[in-house]
Amino acid sequence: MTKHALIVAHGQPSDPAPAERDLDNVARAVSRCLPDWHIRAATLATPGALETAVDGVVGARVMPFFMSDGWFTKIELPRRLAAAGAQGFMTLPAFGLMPEAAALAVQIVRDALSQRGWNAEDSTVVLAAHGSGRSRAPAEAAARIRDAIAHALPIGDLRLGFIEEAPLLEDAAKDANRRALCLPLFVARWGHVVSDVPAALDAAGFAADCLPPLGVHASVPGIIARAIAG
Repeated sequence: MTKHALIVAHGQPSDPAPAERDLDNVARAVSRCLPDWHIRAATLATPGALETAVDGVVGARVMPFFMSDGWFTKIELPRRLAAAGAQGFMTLPAFGLMPEAAALAVQIVRDALSQRGWNAEDSTVVLAAHGSGRSRAPAEAAARIRDAIAHALPIGDLRLGFIEEAPLLEDAAKDANRRALCLPLFVARWGHVVSDVPAALDAAGFAADCLPPLGVHASVPGIIARAIAG
């Protein structure tokens, strides 16, 4: 019997189509890990996408492809599902709250330092996160990932900066040493990652490498698949 799951992300309100395609690609990769499941995807930013994705489906598992719980996952997503007539859906924890997401961040930083031949003790790592002026949830989720990195690796200078709250990324990235990296704690190369993060790093004079966002790593579909199969 085929089981159903739905991967939902915020997307890009100003340009929804590319994000919808990216999320479809994630769903296809997850499907390859779960051949007995029917995996659908939708961004909240694309008009009608969620409603189309849940049409005719009962009892699906919903994976919020978000970095934290907040208004979109706790209020807007349930409201939209209910308005679409969705029945029996079970919503999983947001991707960024999963221990596997924090472990992946540790792996990415460890691998990036190793590839450059840098000692963790002599390096600066700047974590770029969204934050919020209305909720503590995004900052707390990012702090959990920061703490996981700090526990696993003896980073000499580990910083966390935000787009929408203090400490701002521009301030967090200032005066980094030459052995520095930035890891964006975002699920995709959308909106903030392609505009706000580079702008903040430029304003800070941060000339070091900015890694791809956490959510585009090759292991992410497998992490999502295991969470769905649960």
